[in-house]
Amino acid sequence: MKFIASVLVLITVSTSLKSQRVSIDTCFSPPAAFKNQYGKFRSPLVFYDGRRVKTAKDWQARRTEIRNKWHELMGSWPAVNTKQQLLYLDSTRRDNFTQYKVSFNWTPLETTEGYLLVPDGAGKKPAVITVFYEPESAIGQGKAHRDFAYQLAKRGFVTLSIGTTQASKDQTFSIYYPELQHAAVQPLSMLGYAAATAWEALAKEPAVDSTRIGIMGHSFGGKWAMFASCLYDKFACAVWSDPGIVFDESNISVNYWEPWYLGYTPKPWRKRGLITPENPARGLYPQLVKQGFDLHELHALMAPRPFLVSAGHEDPPIRWVPLNHAIAVNNLLGYRNRVAMTNRPEHSPNALSNEQAYTFLEKFLKKQ
Repeated sequence: MKFIASVLVLITVSTSLKSQRVSIDTCFSPPAAFKNQYGKFRSPLVFYDGRRVKTAKDWQARRTEIRNKWHELMGSWPAVNTKQQLLYLDSTRRDNFTQYKVSFNWTPLETTEGYLLVPDGAGKKPAVITVFYEPESAIGQGKAHRDFAYQLAKRGFVTLSIGTTQASKDQTFSIYYPELQHAAVQPLSMLGYAAATAWEALAKEPAVDSTRIGIMGHSFGGKWAMFASCLYDKFACAVWSDPGIVFDESNISVNYWEPWYLGYTPKPWRKRGLITPENPARGLYPQLVKQGFDLHELHALMAPRPFLVSAGHEDPPIRWVPLNHAIAVNNLLGYRNRVAMTNRPEHSPNALSNEQAYTFLEKFLKKQ
């Protein structure tokens, strides 16, 4: 009976969403219990040498310091290819858009394939890059409520869906540059690089307004979207669906210590799972923790660009505590309502959380 009731609730929510707009106005403010709470997180508004950020000019210097430090720690990116264009492989007509299979060089050494969805109609359109294990889920060929590219295309966005198909087949899950046993960049950072090259290729499409390109991903894709948008300024906004937005060693899914994220070492790798004395973290990750680094510093690099945490089980409401640091940076710069979070109990996205995410993207990428 409980299962049937849950299904009926979801059906009711899905039906009501079709008939009315979802408001996200309340998603930009933390609950009273977390308002102005900053926790143990080191303030992004303090330079590493202890000086405080007092002005917008100070912030630009501090922002550069944060970005440079993280690239130093994770490994510097190769130069981003700003000149290539998408190569069209085939096309399919769907609903109110055309779907193209495309390829491009997402690293200096590797080509990938994905799907470009272009809505009907003339003129420049907003666009969103969707990222996941493989590009098919986002175009509607995977689990329910992960069809972000498909749903956004029906709403008038050009979408580009990409994923780590070959890496997933090889059980390596990520991008290792220049090669698996001698990676010079932490794999999660290199995923950000791959999304940056996707941005550059997508921006050249005739139907795309390059000033209005966002990025969205869930879980693994949420981590990917977070690192891409934080580290590449050209993304206009972002949606991170339940990635685990800060380090949390009590949660097996917030596993930044794994070698395909920020704990890279050459193989053989540690046994997958929680950190224990018998199975310790290796590589960069334990160094980051020991030196007091956490991902809220990367969140701050988004300011004043807006982002939404579409949060589930891995990002409970207490995550407003690290998000308050990004709010503080935006306040210093004179911006309000640039940091948002919605919450659901389960990890998987659902009809309501997705509608909230799409509404957020419409708010910041569509011309009002």
